[in-house]
Amino acid sequence: MEPSLDATVYIVDDDAGVRDALAWLLRSRRLLSEVFDSAEAFDRVLQSRPAPTQPCCLLLDVRMPGMSGLALFEQLIERGLQDAMPVIFLTGHADVPTAVDSVKRGAFDFCEKPFSDNALVDRIEQALRRSAEVLAMRRQRVGLQTRLTELTERERDVMRLVVEGLPNKLIADQLDISVRTVEVHRSRVFDKMSVKSAVELANLLRSLD
Repeated sequence: MEPSLDATVYIVDDDAGVRDALAWLLRSRRLLSEVFDSAEAFDRVLQSRPAPTQPCCLLLDVRMPGMSGLALFEQLIERGLQDAMPVIFLTGHADVPTAVDSVKRGAFDFCEKPFSDNALVDRIEQALRRSAEVLAMRRQRVGLQTRLTELTERERDVMRLVVEGLPNKLIADQLDISVRTVEVHRSRVFDKMSVKSAVELANLLRSLD
C-alpha cells in the first residue's frame, strides 16, 4: 500500500518508550501518527472532533491506568466508530484471550508485545485500507441519498415500478399517465441516479439496505 498522506495512526499507550518506538517506526514507513498517554486523553480529543473523514486506525494498549483500552473500545463501539477507525490492540501475553474476544466484537486485530515491526506495519496498512473502504462506502451512501432527495414524487413512483421490473406500458396504466410521460420520467430518474439500466438502478438502491 502506498500510504495516504492524509491517513493517521493513533497510538494510545501509557508507556512512553512504546509510544516513542511506535511513532519512530511509523515515521520510517512514511505513516503519520498521533500519540496519547492515556485512553482518557484520546477520548477527550475524539469527542472534540467530528467523525473521521480520512483513513485512520488506532493502536490501543489493553491495560492502562484509569480507563482501560477495552473500556475505550466499548465507547468506540457505542459511537459506531470502530469500522472507520479499525482498532489493533497492543497486548501482553496474559491479555491475549481478552484481545481475541475483542476481535470477535469488532476489533481489527491484536499484536502481542514484543511485536515484529514488519508484521505490525503490515496490519496497520491493512487497517488503513479497511478504513478507506468504509469511508468511501459512506460517502457513496450519502451521495446516493442526496440524489434520491432530488427526485420528484412522480419520479420516485416511476422508479419504484421500474425497479419492480414493470414495462413502461404497465407503469403508465398503474400511474394513469401516458407511456411517453413514463419514458420521460424514466430517463430523468436514470440521469439523476447516474445509471443506464433498471438492473443497475436496482443494484444501486439495494446498497442502501
